[in-house]
Amino acid sequence: MATSFICTACGTQFPPTGRPPPCCPICQDERQFVPASGQNWTSLEQLARGHKALLKEEHGLLGIGCAPDFAIGQRALLLPTPAGNILWDCIAFLDSTLVTVIRALGGLAGIAISHPHYYTTMLEWSRAFGGVPIHLHAADREWVMRPGPEIAFWEGETKPIAPGVTLIRLGGHFAGGTVLHAAEAADGRGALLSGDILQVVPDRRHVGLMRSYPNLIPLGEAAVRRMGETIETWDFDAVYGAFWGRVIPQGGKQAVAESVGRHIAHLHRDWP
Repeated sequence: MATSFICTACGTQFPPTGRPPPCCPICQDERQFVPASGQNWTSLEQLARGHKALLKEEHGLLGIGCAPDFAIGQRALLLPTPAGNILWDCIAFLDSTLVTVIRALGGLAGIAISHPHYYTTMLEWSRAFGGVPIHLHAADREWVMRPGPEIAFWEGETKPIAPGVTLIRLGGHFAGGTVLHAAEAADGRGALLSGDILQVVPDRRHVGLMRSYPNLIPLGEAAVRRMGETIETWDFDAVYGAFWGRVIPQGGKQAVAESVGRHIAHLHRDWP
């Protein structure tokens, strides 16, 4: 019987096969890693036996995850819009509880994902809600391990996907690294849903900008400066990162600008 195997290290799902894939290209890339214990695989059915849905309010948005954490451990966000709910980023776990709750809230009108580490079981999520479009930047097309007609690749620097909701290509962590700007979120002050492209760090007053977070590979000055200049043209007050509680509820635009400046300054610092 064919199984859509899921990488336990990053959560990426592969097309149905009779045996696990020989490797996970996303984990073999320098921005992720293959665990010292080796490459291991699971499935949605196995996940459902050992995990349960986790839903929490995250400064006005609904956070969606599972307990215990799985793979990278990110949580998704449900963003209400005039055109329907958008799922921002994705988690590998999906069960009937999550489907029931989200349907009760109006279902999904679309899915948008910041970068390949969070593609996970995106086709399963789309199909659970009627085959809604999955918006991915075309620059990261090579990292789609399980293709499907639901995937809507976009090109260029911005893409509106709902009234007041725009995807912005910042690059950096990945060539197609995307953030979502929601003009009416945060009580009308505007919000940036940033995934790992701008990773909200534990002090919740700064963001990190890295090529690889687990392998501690920084981005260079040119990339960071361009990212800062791009996001400077957008108005927002809150920044929602990829992990539970990683939210800058106010002063987010200044926090991003300060973080960009700090990163560049330390690249030039002559450390003893």
